[in-house]
Amino acid sequence: MEEEIVEEQAAENSEELKEQNDESGEEENSPELSVEEQLEAALKESADLRDKMLRVAADSENFKKRMERERLTALKYAGENIFREILPALDNLERALTTGIIEGADAEKNLAALIEGVELTKKSLVSTLEKFEVKPVESVGEPFNPAHHEALTMEKSGDVPANHIINEYEKGYYYKDRLLRAAKVIVSSGE
Repeated sequence: MEEEIVEEQAAENSEELKEQNDESGEEENSPELSVEEQLEAALKESADLRDKMLRVAADSENFKKRMERERLTALKYAGENIFREILPALDNLERALTTGIIEGADAEKNLAALIEGVELTKKSLVSTLEKFEVKPVESVGEPFNPAHHEALTMEKSGDVPANHIINEYEKGYYYKDRLLRAAKVIVSSGE
Protein backbone atom coordinates (compact mmCIF):
# COMPACT_ATOMS: atom_id res chain seq x y z
CA MET A 1 0.00 0.00 0.00
CA GLU A 2 2.76 2.34 0.77
CA GLU A 3 4.18 1.56 -2.61
CA GLU A 4 0.90 2.52 -4.21
CA ILE A 5 0.83 5.83 -2.36
CA VAL A 6 4.41 6.54 -3.38
CA GLU A 7 3.65 5.70 -6.99
CA GLU A 8 0.57 7.96 -6.95
CA GLN A 9 2.59 10.81 -5.48
CA ALA A 10 5.32 10.25 -8.04
CA ALA A 11 2.72 10.30 -10.81
CA GLU A 12 1.20 13.48 -9.43
CA ASN A 13 4.64 15.07 -9.13
CA SER A 14 5.51 14.12 -12.68
CA GLU A 15 2.22 15.57 -13.92
CA GLU A 16 2.90 18.80 -12.00
CA LEU A 17 6.40 18.98 -13.48
CA LYS A 18 5.00 18.36 -16.92
CA GLU A 19 2.42 21.14 -16.46
CA GLN A 20 5.10 23.48 -15.15
CA ASN A 21 7.28 22.74 -18.18
CA ASP A 22 4.34 23.33 -20.50
CA GLU A 23 3.60 26.62 -18.77
CA SER A 24 7.21 27.76 -18.93
CA GLY A 25 7.31 26.79 -22.59
CA GLU A 26 4.24 28.90 -23.22
CA GLU A 27 5.91 31.81 -21.48
CA GLU A 28 8.92 31.56 -23.78
CA ASN A 29 6.65 31.58 -26.85
CA SER A 30 4.35 34.30 -25.45
CA PRO A 31 4.17 37.83 -26.94
CA GLU A 32 6.09 39.34 -24.02
CA LEU A 33 9.44 40.75 -25.13
CA SER A 34 12.86 40.45 -23.65
CA VAL A 35 14.52 43.46 -22.04
CA GLU A 36 16.64 44.10 -25.15
CA GLU A 37 13.59 44.02 -27.40
CA GLN A 38 11.67 46.37 -25.06
CA LEU A 39 14.65 48.75 -25.05
CA GLU A 40 14.85 48.66 -28.83
CA ALA A 41 11.08 49.39 -29.13
CA ALA A 42 11.34 52.25 -26.62
CA LEU A 43 14.30 53.77 -28.49
CA LYS A 44 12.40 53.54 -31.78
CA GLU A 45 9.32 55.18 -30.25
CA SER A 46 11.54 57.89 -28.74
CA ALA A 47 13.15 58.56 -32.13
CA ASP A 48 9.71 58.75 -33.79
CA LEU A 49 8.43 61.18 -31.17
CA ARG A 50 11.59 63.30 -31.47
CA ASP A 51 11.14 63.42 -35.26
CA LYS A 52 7.50 64.49 -34.86
CA MET A 53 8.50 67.15 -32.33
CA LEU A 54 11.18 68.54 -34.66
CA ARG A 55 8.67 68.66 -37.54
CA VAL A 56 6.13 70.53 -35.41
CA ALA A 57 8.83 72.98 -34.28
CA ALA A 58 9.92 73.54 -37.90
CA ASP A 59 6.31 74.05 -39.00
CA SER A 60 5.83 76.56 -36.21
CA GLU A 61 8.99 78.46 -37.19
CA ASN A 62 7.97 78.48 -40.86
CA PHE A 63 4.52 79.79 -39.89
CA LYS A 64 6.09 82.63 -37.86
CA LYS A 65 8.39 83.57 -40.77
CA ARG A 66 5.50 83.49 -43.27
CA MET A 67 3.32 85.68 -41.00
CA GLU A 68 6.18 88.18 -40.62
CA ARG A 69 6.70 88.32 -44.42
CA GLU A 70 2.96 88.85 -44.95
CA ARG A 71 2.88 91.57 -42.28
CA LEU A 72 5.81 93.40 -43.89
CA THR A 73 4.19 93.10 -47.32
CA ALA A 74 0.90 94.44 -45.95
CA LEU A 75 2.71 97.40 -44.38
CA LYS A 76 4.70 98.05 -47.54
CA TYR A 77 1.58 98.23 -49.70
CA ALA A 78 -0.84 99.65 -47.10
CA GLY A 79 -1.50 102.79 -49.16
CA GLU A 80 -2.25 100.91 -52.37
CA ASN A 81 -6.04 101.24 -52.06
CA ILE A 82 -5.81 104.96 -51.33
CA PHE A 83 -3.63 105.61 -54.36
CA ARG A 84 -5.88 103.50 -56.55
CA GLU A 85 -8.79 105.73 -55.50
CA ILE A 86 -6.82 108.94 -56.10
CA LEU A 87 -5.71 108.03 -59.62
CA PRO A 88 -9.10 108.94 -61.21
CA ALA A 89 -8.72 112.45 -59.76
CA LEU A 90 -5.32 112.70 -61.46
CA ASP A 91 -6.90 111.50 -64.71
CA ASN A 92 -9.60 114.19 -64.36
CA LEU A 93 -6.93 116.86 -63.86
CA GLU A 94 -5.15 115.74 -67.01
CA ARG A 95 -8.44 115.81 -68.96
CA ALA A 96 -9.25 119.26 -67.56
CA LEU A 97 -5.89 120.57 -68.74
CA THR A 98 -6.26 119.10 -72.23
CA THR A 99 -9.89 120.15 -72.71
CA GLY A 100 -9.28 123.54 -71.09
CA ILE A 101 -7.40 124.60 -74.21
CA ILE A 102 -9.72 124.26 -77.19
CA GLU A 103 -8.24 125.26 -80.55
CA GLY A 104 -10.08 128.15 -82.16
CA ALA A 105 -12.08 129.04 -79.02
CA ASP A 106 -11.67 132.31 -77.20
CA ALA A 107 -9.86 132.59 -73.87
CA GLU A 108 -13.10 132.96 -71.91
CA LYS A 109 -14.46 129.58 -73.10
CA ASN A 110 -11.09 127.92 -72.48
CA LEU A 111 -10.99 129.32 -68.95
CA ALA A 112 -14.58 128.24 -68.24
CA ALA A 113 -13.83 124.68 -69.45
CA LEU A 114 -10.68 124.58 -67.33
CA ILE A 115 -12.47 125.80 -64.21
CA GLU A 116 -15.28 123.26 -64.72
CA GLY A 117 -12.76 120.43 -65.11
CA VAL A 118 -10.85 121.45 -61.99
CA GLU A 119 -14.09 121.73 -59.98
CA LEU A 120 -15.12 118.22 -61.05
CA THR A 121 -11.68 116.92 -60.13
CA LYS A 122 -11.86 118.58 -56.70
CA LYS A 123 -15.29 117.03 -56.13
CA SER A 124 -13.94 113.60 -57.09
CA LEU A 125 -10.94 113.98 -54.79
CA VAL A 126 -13.08 115.16 -51.85
CA SER A 127 -15.40 112.16 -52.26
CA THR A 128 -12.37 109.84 -52.33
CA LEU A 129 -11.02 111.40 -49.13
CA GLU A 130 -14.44 111.05 -47.47
CA LYS A 131 -14.47 107.38 -48.45
CA PHE A 132 -11.29 106.96 -46.37
CA GLU A 133 -12.77 109.02 -43.51
CA VAL A 134 -10.65 112.12 -44.13
CA LYS A 135 -12.66 115.23 -43.12
CA PRO A 136 -11.74 118.92 -43.21
CA VAL A 137 -11.20 120.92 -40.01
CA GLU A 138 -13.83 123.65 -39.71
CA SER A 139 -11.96 126.91 -39.27
CA VAL A 140 -13.37 130.20 -40.60
CA GLY A 141 -15.46 131.97 -37.94
CA GLU A 142 -14.56 129.37 -35.29
CA PRO A 143 -12.59 130.16 -32.13
CA PHE A 144 -8.86 129.56 -32.51
CA ASN A 145 -7.80 126.16 -31.10
CA PRO A 146 -4.04 125.50 -31.09
CA ALA A 147 -4.71 121.75 -31.09
CA HIS A 148 -6.37 122.02 -34.53
CA HIS A 149 -5.15 125.30 -35.98
CA GLU A 150 -1.76 126.84 -36.70
CA ALA A 151 -1.83 130.64 -36.54
CA LEU A 152 0.18 132.28 -39.30
CA THR A 153 -0.60 135.85 -38.27
CA MET A 154 -3.10 138.04 -36.44
CA GLU A 155 -5.09 140.82 -38.09
CA LYS A 156 -7.44 143.48 -36.76
CA SER A 157 -11.07 142.91 -37.63
CA GLY A 158 -14.26 144.71 -36.70
CA ASP A 159 -16.46 141.87 -37.96
CA VAL A 160 -14.77 138.87 -36.33
CA PRO A 161 -14.32 138.72 -32.53
CA ALA A 162 -10.82 138.43 -31.04
CA ASN A 163 -9.19 134.97 -31.11
CA HIS A 164 -11.52 133.79 -33.85
CA ILE A 165 -10.37 132.74 -37.31
CA ILE A 166 -10.72 135.30 -40.09
CA ASN A 167 -9.34 133.34 -43.00
CA GLU A 168 -7.88 129.96 -43.84
CA TYR A 169 -4.60 129.80 -45.75
CA GLU A 170 -4.41 126.00 -45.85
CA LYS A 171 -7.16 123.56 -44.85
CA GLY A 172 -6.60 121.16 -42.02
CA TYR A 173 -7.84 117.57 -42.06
CA TYR A 174 -8.81 114.80 -39.66
CA TYR A 175 -8.21 111.16 -40.44
CA LYS A 176 -10.93 109.31 -38.53
CA ASP A 177 -10.54 110.83 -35.03
CA ARG A 178 -6.89 111.93 -35.39
CA LEU A 179 -5.62 115.27 -36.67
CA LEU A 180 -3.89 114.61 -39.98
CA ARG A 181 -2.83 118.20 -40.63
CA ALA A 182 -3.53 121.39 -38.68
CA ALA A 183 -5.24 124.22 -40.55
CA LYS A 184 -3.01 127.25 -41.24
CA VAL A 185 -5.14 130.24 -40.36
CA ILE A 186 -5.22 134.01 -39.84
CA VAL A 187 -6.61 134.93 -36.42
CA SER A 188 -8.50 138.08 -35.45
CA SER A 189 -6.94 140.33 -32.83
CA GLY A 190 -10.21 142.24 -32.45
CA GLU A 191 -10.58 145.95 -33.14
